[in-house]
Amino acid sequence: MSDSVPIPFARPWITDGDRQAVLEVLNGHILTHGPQCKSFEQEFTEFLGGGHCVSVSSCMAALHLAYLHFGIGPGDEVIVPAQTHAATVHAVEWVGATPVFVDCDSRTGNLTASAISLALTPRTKAISVVHFAGIACDMPPIVDLAQRHGLRIIEDCAIALGARHQGRHVALFGDAGCFSFYPVKHMTTGEGGMFVTRHEAVASAVARLRAFGVDRTHSERTVPGMYDVPSLGLNYRMSEIQAALGRSQLRRMPDVLTQRASLFNQYRTLLGDLPQVRLIDTDAPESRSSHYCVSAVFEGEYAGRRNDVVTKLNASGIGTSIYYPQPVPRMTYYRNKYGFLPGAYPQATRISDQSVALPLGMHMTEKDVNRVVAMLKQSLAEADSGKGPGR
Repeated sequence: MSDSVPIPFARPWITDGDRQAVLEVLNGHILTHGPQCKSFEQEFTEFLGGGHCVSVSSCMAALHLAYLHFGIGPGDEVIVPAQTHAATVHAVEWVGATPVFVDCDSRTGNLTASAISLALTPRTKAISVVHFAGIACDMPPIVDLAQRHGLRIIEDCAIALGARHQGRHVALFGDAGCFSFYPVKHMTTGEGGMFVTRHEAVASAVARLRAFGVDRTHSERTVPGMYDVPSLGLNYRMSEIQAALGRSQLRRMPDVLTQRASLFNQYRTLLGDLPQVRLIDTDAPESRSSHYCVSAVFEGEYAGRRNDVVTKLNASGIGTSIYYPQPVPRMTYYRNKYGFLPGAYPQATRISDQSVALPLGMHMTEKDVNRVVAMLKQSLAEADSGKGPGR
C-alpha cells in the first residue's frame, strides 16, 4: 500500500474460491441441515489434530452451550479473566452462575494457575480460560488444578486459532473449547463459531442442544418430519452457506499463520528500540501464538498517551483497536451488579487503559508494518514535544 492508502485494523480475506464455494451452496437446494456443516466439522477436527467439533452460530453460542451442557447455573461460581471480551462473561451470566474475576499476567494477558487458585471457593464449578491475543495459556498447571478440585475448564479460543502449547492445539486441554469466525478473526464465516470437545458423548449432546433438543437429525429420521424433543434446546446452528465459506477459508490457514507470525516478528524487531512500548507476547519456547494482533502497552512516560497516539494513527489512515477497552468488571453492567474496586485488577487495567492493538493480517505487507511503526514513533515523539493531539 502507498502512504496515502488506509491500512485498516483488520479485513476479511475473501477470494474467488470463497465466493465460488458460497455460490455452489446457493445454486443448490440445501441451505441448512446439509453436508457442508458436517464436512466443516470434520475438517476443523483434522486441523486441530483431535477432538470432536460442533458448528454453531457464534463463539458465544458455543460458550453458552458449554455451561448449559455441564449443568452450571445458579449458586455456582465460574473463574473468569478480568481482561477479556464481555461475551466470555455474558455466557456465565446467562446460565445464572456468578463470575469471579481474576487478574491476568502482565506479560501475556492470560490467567495463571497461581492466580486462579487464590480465587477458588467451595462454590467454584468451572474455570473460563481465555487465550489472550492468541497466546496460549500455560495449561498443564491449570488442568492439574482443575482436576484436584473437580472443576470444568472452558477454553475461550475466539482469537486463538492456530495457537498451541507443548504441541497441543488450544481447545484440546479442557472440557470444551470455543472458536469465533467473526470477520476480523483468522478466518471467517461471516458470523459463526465452533464448539470443540475431547469427548464424543459431549459433542453428540451439544449437537442436539444447539438444534432445539431434537432427538434425530434429518439423516437419522426413517420417516421424514418425525422426531421427538426429550429436552430443552436452542437454535444455535450454522448455515450451509457459512460452513462452505469456512471450509474454503480453513484451507488457507497455514498461509495465514505463517504471514501473521512474520509480520508480528517484524513489529517486534522495529519496536525493539522503544523500551517503554511493550508487546503482549509469550516467551515460553513450548508455546506458539496465533498472532491475532500486536497489542502494544505504553509504559513509563508514555503510559498516559494512548488516546493521543490512537488519534494520530487514525488520522493518518492507520486503523487500530483496543483489546480490551475496559476490564470486564469495570463495565457498567458488571460494575452495577458486583461492584468495582479501583486497583483490584491492576494488570488488566493497565492493558486496557495503556495499550493499542496495531493492525496485523493478510491485508498487510512488510512495507505497511514499516509505515505503522514509523507513524507510531512519530506520534510518540510529537507527544514528547507537546505537539501531539490534545496537547
